[in-house]
Amino acid sequence: MSFLFEQQLAHHCSPALAGIKPANLFSCLKKNFPAFEAILREYQTAFSGTDIRFCVLCECPKRYLLLVYREKPLMQQVSLPLVQQLLSQDGYPACADIPQLLQHLQRRFSNSSDFPHEIGLFLGYPPEDVIAFEQYKGQNFQLCGYWKVYTNPQSAKQLFYRYDRCREAVCRRLEQGATITKMFGVA
Repeated sequence: MSFLFEQQLAHHCSPALAGIKPANLFSCLKKNFPAFEAILREYQTAFSGTDIRFCVLCECPKRYLLLVYREKPLMQQVSLPLVQQLLSQDGYPACADIPQLLQHLQRRFSNSSDFPHEIGLFLGYPPEDVIAFEQYKGQNFQLCGYWKVYTNPQSAKQLFYRYDRCREAVCRRLEQGATITKMFGVA
């Protein structure tokens, strides 16, 4: 497996890999990963016995946008009543499973020139912050970190700290010779 890919995966996706966040995004530059599809297949195979999943949300000439997620936490996130309501407003099918929801999200990426705002719902952002982000068009936030925080900045600050410590720990272990697959329970 590619060490550069492992480094980038650790940097961008440690909280999801560790299970403290339902999902993370990883923008993969094609010039850095010419064998991206083969690398992705290796990871999908290596993690097939876990609830860690990899989904390419969109592709453009320069990059792939990869969603790394844990199936159970993501299902819990999208099952929240307010999240379901918001997804329904954006045309997501009711009572859909994760693959169906992600297929709809992929269509939203391909059919829009804008970044679908509801991606935050999949990434575990508080739905109230997703609503406020859209309402205020990304302005008037109280804190900016992993997302723009409009409600409960103290709680978000603590969560950001936890995500940062997780990333640092995973990246440190990589530097010491561990691999992502060994760290997260697969051979």
